[in-house]
Amino acid sequence: MSKALSLDLRKRVIAAIDGGLSCRAAAARFGVSAASAIRWRQLIVKQGDARPGPLGGDRRSGYIEKHADLILTLMDAKSDITLAELQAALAERGVGVSGASLWRFFDRRRITLKKSRRTRTSRTGPTS
Repeated sequence: MSKALSLDLRKRVIAAIDGGLSCRAAAARFGVSAASAIRWRQLIVKQGDARPGPLGGDRRSGYIEKHADLILTLMDAKSDITLAELQAALAERGVGVSGASLWRFFDRRRITLKKSRRTRTSRTGPTS
């Protein structure tokens, strides 16, 4: 996984830019990309410092979590609903999610549904 460049390096690049160098010249001087120097300068202007943000983690589950009540209501309405059926029902209501994101939604809540086999009972021996 990638690692954020140090705050010390970021401050030195910003100081060089403030000292009169262009973002590209400061980037070349310190051996970082021009895009990084430009982004760090924009962070200084926008929020006052160039600290790196958090790396990794889940960034997209907030979308599906907004619709948790709807998903759980649909699941309660039909107890043996499949992920594909649930995905289609959500799409009808304007919520576009993937089957994998639905699976992770239920996994976070430790909700599992074990389907029963749709075979008739054996007369000669039990089926497992």
